[in-house]
Amino acid sequence: MVFFGAAKPDVWISDRLPAQATHARAHQACLAHLIRDAQYAIDAGDKIFAPQFLAFLKQVCAIGRRRPTLSDATIKSYARDLARELERLLALEPTQKDGSHLRATMQLDASDKLLVFMTRRDVEPTNNGCERELRPSVIFRKVTNYFRSHWGAAVYADIRSIVATAGSPVGEG
Repeated sequence: MVFFGAAKPDVWISDRLPAQATHARAHQACLAHLIRDAQYAIDAGDKIFAPQFLAFLKQVCAIGRRRPTLSDATIKSYARDLARELERLLALEPTQKDGSHLRATMQLDASDKLLVFMTRRDVEPTNNGCERELRPSVIFRKVTNYFRSHWGAAVYADIRSIVATAGSPVGEG
């Protein structure tokens, strides 16, 4: 089953699940998930790549929080500086396998997925909003021990969709 049909969103924000990597024209990796992954590599023992990558991600998030007050020229300047810093970081040699794994995954797809939100004001640096929207459904599923029928799941999905979009202006839901 094809979920989107012929539609292809401009940008997809996700936690880097490979199955979601081709849904859109551009892809923003969730920086909150990457911060968690970098901290895991640090806790596992990497002393070179992961600590510097974590500091980089925190700097990117700090700039992201200030983005509404920054001019386009300032954001472009930050984006250029951050891209150079990312290149430098990806050349580092991690000291532990989890750091090596994190760096390898960043080398494969980081250059075009970490800083999309810096060039597009309509893109968030994390997928936290989406995860907050999903939380009631996940809790409901865990409390009720899943749905007993397909029609029950469909009705619940319809109701959640209506409730989630009820406050949205026409065309935004």
